[in-house]
Amino acid sequence: MDEKKKLVVSSAPHLRDEGTVGKAMRDVFVALMPVSLVAIYFFHWYAVFIIGVCLVTAVLTEILFRKMLKKEPRLYDWSALVTGLFVALLFPATTAWWKAAIATFIAVGIAKELMGGLGRNRFNPALFGRVALIIIAPVMSFIDQQFSALYLNLGTVDSMTQATPLAMLHQGMEMPGYGQLFFAFPGGALGETSPFFLLLGAAYLFYKGHIGWRIPVSIVGTVFVLTFFFGANPLHHLLVGSLTLGAFFMATDWVTSPFTDKGKIIFGIAIGILIVVFRLGLSPTEGVAFSILILNGFVPMIENYTLRPQFGKVKKAVAVE
Repeated sequence: MDEKKKLVVSSAPHLRDEGTVGKAMRDVFVALMPVSLVAIYFFHWYAVFIIGVCLVTAVLTEILFRKMLKKEPRLYDWSALVTGLFVALLFPATTAWWKAAIATFIAVGIAKELMGGLGRNRFNPALFGRVALIIIAPVMSFIDQQFSALYLNLGTVDSMTQATPLAMLHQGMEMPGYGQLFFAFPGGALGETSPFFLLLGAAYLFYKGHIGWRIPVSIVGTVFVLTFFFGANPLHHLLVGSLTLGAFFMATDWVTSPFTDKGKIIFGIAIGILIVVFRLGLSPTEGVAFSILILNGFVPMIENYTLRPQFGKVKKAVAVE
């Protein structure tokens, strides 16, 4: 046998080749276009600017970190651009550009490249970057003071002055109609403007075979049942906040979610339970992000307990005295 040929044996999930990864990432980017356009429609240049900042920061960060790690940049696989777009969609349109840039830097540089690179990172990079800004809030307050003069005023947008639907729900305010919340309603993060267009993008990913039904259905079903059980309006909880974005795009991330069928369902149910705990018992802000990240850490354990037994493997006998 040629000594130069090596058989690489590794645990799933298996990313087959660079072409496949690049195509899959491009499909995710395309799937996020509908909701991105809705956000641009509502927030105009604010949305364009924050998306542009995150995309540029993602590209530059990948180049910087891969050069530091003495690796060639892999911009052709689209993973940096997808991460950058995800980070942008997790922020409101009026977010200061430096906050979005720092979150993207953390997402791509630390959560992706320093934690193993594409296909090896334990936590969802975009969510990691978003939550990191919440955790380092005191530091961000200092940075905000230093950079406040650099904030760009890109015009007035009426929709920015109203409370987010999630805040309205939490405070018991009168909610917009179901149809308005489902199709398009300004408020909250860019990715929270339209569950309908998010589902349209998710349908495309289903069609291309990139995501399955078990995780999103488990999350949505658990949130619906538990909010109904505790006397809340389940439809409102499904339509507001980043639940749709989290359930169909974030939690289904191939690398940071279980690969066993049972594991996917357990993973989804656990995320749904945590989301309800955050929304009904704690602060609802970024409850979806925290829930998914927490369960990302339990993925190896979930996979270990849901793996099918190996063919021919016999359990150890237990000695009886």
